[in-house]
Amino acid sequence: MKATQKRATVYLDSQLHRALRLKAVETERSVSDIINEAVRQSLADDAADLAVIEERAHEPWLRFEDVVKDMKKRGLL
Repeated sequence: MKATQKRATVYLDSQLHRALRLKAVETERSVSDIINEAVRQSLADDAADLAVIEERAHEPWLRFEDVVKDMKKRGLL
């Protein structure tokens, strides 16, 4: 284990664990590498979402009811 790594106990659904082990064998990677990549990707997706939210923070809020009414008026619903 690298000095920058930490051990964690994670409980996986048995089918996910099986699929993960098979993927590790087929890709010649460790289960840990696959999990680390998935977590990194998930955090990157979250960071991208947060950036969009921040970018759009000053846009006016629209009420759901108003959007539905407008869609009906324009024949979209």
